[in-house]
Amino acid sequence: MKSSKERLNRDGGTTEREISVEDVQALIRDDDRVILIDIRNNAQISLGHIKGARFVPLGLIEGESNKLSADRDAPILVYCASGDRSLVAVEKLRSMGFNNVHSIAGGFDAWLDKGCEVVTNSKFTIQQLNRYSRNMILNEVGEEGQAKLIKAKVLLVGAGALASPAGLYFAACGVGTLGIVDYDWVDLSNLNRQIFHGTDDVGRLKVDSAKSAIERINPEVNVITFAKQLTPVNALEIIDGFDIIMDASDNAGTKYLLNDACWFAGKPYIYGGAVGFDGQAGVFWPKEAGPCLRCLLPKPPPRSLTPTCSEAGVLGVVPGQIGLVQATEVIKLILNIGTSMIGKYYIYNALTLTSRFVDTGRNIDCPLCGTSPKITSLVGDGSVEYGIAICGA
Repeated sequence: MKSSKERLNRDGGTTEREISVEDVQALIRDDDRVILIDIRNNAQISLGHIKGARFVPLGLIEGESNKLSADRDAPILVYCASGDRSLVAVEKLRSMGFNNVHSIAGGFDAWLDKGCEVVTNSKFTIQQLNRYSRNMILNEVGEEGQAKLIKAKVLLVGAGALASPAGLYFAACGVGTLGIVDYDWVDLSNLNRQIFHGTDDVGRLKVDSAKSAIERINPEVNVITFAKQLTPVNALEIIDGFDIIMDASDNAGTKYLLNDACWFAGKPYIYGGAVGFDGQAGVFWPKEAGPCLRCLLPKPPPRSLTPTCSEAGVLGVVPGQIGLVQATEVIKLILNIGTSMIGKYYIYNALTLTSRFVDTGRNIDCPLCGTSPKITSLVGDGSVEYGIAICGA
């Protein structure tokens, strides 16, 4: 890499290839010969462009060169998204005899960062276009998908190791409303895996610490906290205001309570669990397709077979990996893209670096969603025992 990136001289050409955003603005103001060339793809251009730019894909630069200018000394400024591909265009144009061609350093991203004028028909602000541009240039997302993310309301039940990476990435990609349910306080032993929290957060309510972490990533996110125990009495009320429920709890009682509450509410339940070196994940949405958790296991397994992280230990990255699998499934559901994990159960082991899917289906004898259900409500049903409180894994 060259040690110096000289800026374009006001009086003409230079042998260097780049020009700063500040110098671009001055040159556009002072020289009406300036030609701006945008070599980005259509998805990128749709998010906005510099006023007056001509749109010429990199592969067509040579063919379009005779349409640029008869004046081989006219300033030609080329830009892409980040300022890398435009350097290739600069070399091509210079090889064709254009003497005053430069790449805008940092590309359109730098132009946005400087708050310069942008031409756009987008409903998003310039800051949002900059923040979410890497989402929106994906054909599967675009502006419509980003709008879905911003409108989405996701509830995280638990503010520990499963919720931490999921919540941070939800915030980063622009999920507009995040709810967090947890009534526990941050403990030093949480910090090997619960990356919502830091050493200075020890002793804080986890929901408060998680909210602070999310707002550091993206202050536009609306964070709603529930510093309370999830119970059969309040579960339906709490999940009512959310589209998708992500289970980030660490005990079987809460998982079954969430499964049942989501069934009655008709909401997708994104299951996850991790302990030791093992993790599991699944998407249960019987009213849409596939089974519920009770189709696989009608009753919670014995307490002795479901130790928590505090009892059995956990390698910190494992729940992080499972939380990201859950987060990915949530985002796919919001955007209605890809193939959902509905009807499949994901099993992962970190020691062997192996993962597999178990196909699952509806169980007609399921006590919850079967043809003759025995569980008809969360409360007042003697056949249901959910057990204890929730906290993050």
